[in-house]
Amino acid sequence: QVQLVESGGGLVQPGGSLRLSCAASEFTNNIAWFRQAPGKEREGILCIRSKIGTTYLVDSVKGRFTASRDNAKSTVYLQMNSLKPEDTAVYYCAARTVGSLCWAAETMYNYWGQGTQVTVSS
Repeated sequence: QVQLVESGGGLVQPGGSLRLSCAASEFTNNIAWFRQAPGKEREGILCIRSKIGTTYLVDSVKGRFTASRDNAKSTVYLQMNSLKPEDTAVYYCAARTVGSLCWAAETMYNYWGQGTQVTVSS
């Protein structure tokens, strides 16, 4: 079983930055970031895949959110800049161990982290 451990959430003022981490227990070439805002359904944000890099699932984070990988640490990151109050959500990483498609549906991912709360507020 692939285990994913998320960290890095917290409280930040609008315009600030946070860096989320997702540490994996074993290699996977396909990891996505999701978020769930209060009162809303879970939403796919982006995927990061080997050789392909980042694929954005929503336009609202382009130019502000960047994904990266550290293969030596089996960790992926979500760098979030210029944060807005509407970015407030629980953020999750999810992994697929088979296939290379970037799915927006949460049911297409095999493993999930526990989620980390991001709150953007003054």
